[in-house]
Amino acid sequence: MLAGKRILLGIGGGIAVYRVAELARMLVKQGATVRCVMTPAACRFVTPLTFEALTGEKVYTELFDLTAEREMGHIRLARWADVLVIAPATADLIAKIANGISDHLLTTMLQVREGPVLLAPAMNTSMWQSPANARNLELLRGQGMHIIGPEAGMLACGEEGEGRLSEPAAILAALQPLLAEPFLSGQHWVINAGPTWEPWDDVRFLTNRATGELGLALAEAAAAHGATVRLVAGPTVAASSDAVSRHDVMTAEEMLTVCRTLASGADVFVATAAVGDFRFAGSSPSLPRRPTMSSMRVPSCRARAWMPSLPTISAIWAAWMPAAGGSTSDAPSP
Repeated sequence: MLAGKRILLGIGGGIAVYRVAELARMLVKQGATVRCVMTPAACRFVTPLTFEALTGEKVYTELFDLTAEREMGHIRLARWADVLVIAPATADLIAKIANGISDHLLTTMLQVREGPVLLAPAMNTSMWQSPANARNLELLRGQGMHIIGPEAGMLACGEEGEGRLSEPAAILAALQPLLAEPFLSGQHWVINAGPTWEPWDDVRFLTNRATGELGLALAEAAAAHGATVRLVAGPTVAASSDAVSRHDVMTAEEMLTVCRTLASGADVFVATAAVGDFRFAGSSPSLPRRPTMSSMRVPSCRARAWMPSLPTISAIWAAWMPAAGGSTSDAPSP
């Protein structure tokens, strides 16, 4: 997805700058052209030569570079990129961007940036939780900027809490929807995923080993391409992004009810959930030794009866692949 994309990596001055080197390497490996802009504070942690070696491109550090600024270099650089990623976004950098302070190349460049911007904050927990930082983040969200993280864990200062830079792989995943072509814009998708839990008592339940990874991946991909996506998620499905509207359920009956309601107005329904085939005739807070089981009796023909107008998987494939530049010759049979 990143092949041929132009990514501008804005690097703030924090100890997490060392992990941004791995992010730059991953972006280049995915086929993107990466250019870096480092703040003066970032250059005190890592030299520009590091990122120049990783990206194969010149690293920009000075606003008052007469050779570059003769052609208004900071404006051209801001408009060159398909997306701007700022990592680590320190409290100082976030405050300057939110309040329009332009005291070095990166903050000046943001004044003319018109495309998508992704910030990956990293700072001490107390700084992250401060009221001033919260206000600044709200200002940035109001300006349409995207924010990922930070994560919780052990910080460089020795404290533990929220403030760690998101993993490079997570930043890469958050970046991709900002670059996707919205060829599914206007479509409404409903996808179910994961297992169901059928309770026996307050402790034990009948289930399977499904993870919901397939349905979650489809939901994120469809949302990245512009669709309005509703994910009906079983108990073990991992967290989804804000781009996906999530509906958590536990039992097969709950999943059936929610899917019926949501699919009635959908353009596409994709069923990937591993729905349980049986449930207990009754559940109890006590611990019975010999349960009685009964079939759930929800065959596929019943599912089709309440979704007569939704496309088959081959129809979905035929609509998706040409728009994504693929071929329909390998479309699966319905």
